[in-house]
Amino acid sequence: MASTTRTAVSPFLDPGPRTKANSLAILQLSRDNLQPVYLQSPTGVHDGYAEGAVVNTRYGSFPHSTMLNVPWGSQIRASKVDTGSRGRKRKRGSGDDACREATGASEKDNEDSAAAANEDSAAGVKQAVADSSGFIHILPPTPELWTTSLPHRTQVVYTPDYSYILHRIRARPGSVLIEAGAGSGSFTHASVRAVYNGYPSEGQRKGKVFSFEFHEQRYHKMKKELSDHGLGGLVHLTHRDVYNGGFLVDGKSPEAEAIFLDLPAPWEALPHLSRRRPQSSTSADEQTEWVSPLNPKKSAYICTFSPCIEQVTRTVSAMRRLGWVDIDMIEIANRKLHTSRERVGLNLNFDRGVNNSARDVEEALTRLADIEARFREHAAKPRDGDEDMDSGDEDAVPAGKSSGPTNGSDGPSAEETSSGVPPWMEGRLITRGEPEIKTHTSYLVFAILPWSGRGG
Repeated sequence: MASTTRTAVSPFLDPGPRTKANSLAILQLSRDNLQPVYLQSPTGVHDGYAEGAVVNTRYGSFPHSTMLNVPWGSQIRASKVDTGSRGRKRKRGSGDDACREATGASEKDNEDSAAAANEDSAAGVKQAVADSSGFIHILPPTPELWTTSLPHRTQVVYTPDYSYILHRIRARPGSVLIEAGAGSGSFTHASVRAVYNGYPSEGQRKGKVFSFEFHEQRYHKMKKELSDHGLGGLVHLTHRDVYNGGFLVDGKSPEAEAIFLDLPAPWEALPHLSRRRPQSSTSADEQTEWVSPLNPKKSAYICTFSPCIEQVTRTVSAMRRLGWVDIDMIEIANRKLHTSRERVGLNLNFDRGVNNSARDVEEALTRLADIEARFREHAAKPRDGDEDMDSGDEDAVPAGKSSGPTNGSDGPSAEETSSGVPPWMEGRLITRGEPEIKTHTSYLVFAILPWSGRGG
């Protein structure tokens, strides 16, 4: 019986309960400010820091040692890090000037630097001391968080778009998906999670993504990212111009049933996504056997991502000509909803965010009636000649309204207000949408190529 080698699961698929070294983590500085970082084991001085590798943010410095082996979602306190000695050269003696003029001066400097590094490493890592400058949260990597924090190389397919796309093209565990235009890898990470049902093994068909990228530099960067994220066995990345080269992999069909094209001219790639030889093939191509990249036993579902309506019209025309059916165009305009409570009223505590004015006409009239009754009561009181005209006003309390808390007096408890409503439930619930879309979007064209029934 052949032995199988267990492959380490990507942190995007199973991050485990705690953080670990040599793995990707997402640092949440604020709601919309995320930073990816590869956690490193503290092995000695790193970049001048005695605490090892350090992440510097506006909320303070965070050594990697404080972020290792902690549960995901933990709050990480900033640490006091000595940055004063970073970049400074070691002091030299009086004889160093003569050595500098000698032939072997540069070699001696290199030896001194190596010796100093070895001494620092042997001294161990300095224990991090907590600081009060701020904190962050450490989160496991997910396609959604990676989309927000990834380095942008091209236009990014954001979460509202790719979640709907994967639903419409029926990407599910075990599916084989073709992606053309990998770009920054946002859709690639999301599609891998959608089709994942285990790492591939000999003799078993598993879910996989066949991605194609035309730009050579983006191809190499994407290749390295997939390897670092543990997705190399689930994504087959190819450097190719699919307009001319098509979608075969080493001359074989990937047998895909889901396709996503993020291309400037998707209509030029559509002839290669056919069950029979395109009519535009040359005579040299006609002499070879036609191999379709589609699954011969299932219908194929496709989505194209185009920012211009002119691209949509040309794509739809090509789809109709090639036999695609159920053609549909969608635009997703996603806006966040901001929910808060409008705390307006005369009977609310004088807390932060409270508007102590009348919330409606009835409350305003009641307040005016209380003031009028207080004025009449004050005018009807007998007065002594020596009594201050303003005395006693501070003790008067409007009818139906209790006096507010003062220093040294017992006010309403923190758990409950005078009206018996918890503070977090006071006020009217308000929901406001974003005035404009902060992320770009495109037109999504969906279509289906039916199963011909001729597959073997």
